[in-house]
Amino acid sequence: MRVLAIASQKGGSGKTTLSGHLAVQAERAGAGPVVLIDIDPQGSLADWWNERQSEAPAFAQTTVARLTTDLEALRGQGFKLAVIDTPPAITVAIQSVLSVAELVVIPTRPSPHDLRAAGATVDLCERAGKPLIFVINAATARAKITYEAAVALSQHGTLAPVTMHHRTDYAASMIDGRTVMEVDPKCKSAGEMEQLWSYVAGRLERNFRRTVFNAPGHAAIAAPRPRGAGGFGRKAAL
Repeated sequence: MRVLAIASQKGGSGKTTLSGHLAVQAERAGAGPVVLIDIDPQGSLADWWNERQSEAPAFAQTTVARLTTDLEALRGQGFKLAVIDTPPAITVAIQSVLSVAELVVIPTRPSPHDLRAAGATVDLCERAGKPLIFVINAATARAKITYEAAVALSQHGTLAPVTMHHRTDYAASMIDGRTVMEVDPKCKSAGEMEQLWSYVAGRLERNFRRTVFNAPGHAAIAAPRPRGAGGFGRKAAL
């Protein structure tokens, strides 16, 4: 099972939106079954997932202390990809997530504050020996600051070749638990997300054999608000 972490010290960088969209696009591209994990205490990703009509991607409720063991359990259940949303702070939670991730995506808005904040997350990735990808998020098309952000980020790590532009359809689609690909698969935002997932998938495939899981045994995970019989494909309540 591939493990993808979305991390950034800066609040408002778009981690939750990116987590949900990448997970849905992975399912649409045939990389599933996919499971989402929300480590952020705010629970925004869980709230979005609770609004979804579709059972895919699945959602697993866990804690930082159980994360490694629960990932092993999910792997045993047949999940092919776990996407983990993290809190906007440098905490033990982020360190725990990075320890099990194969690849870390750092969404960064093209602003001086976001660029400065990215350094702390980069330091954690380097100490954990984990590969990272910067994704410029909520960018203004043809703006000078977007170009300058791309130059600055590329000096400190790998920059995704796809820029995510600022469009209201990203936020609007998530109001009722959907994504831009599900609302309008032919829109520009959907095209950006398809390209981004294609790039991320390639990087995950390249890094897959480097992943080491050290958790002993397996753990049972139960989604607390069932909608039918057992399994992972149910609504979560955090």
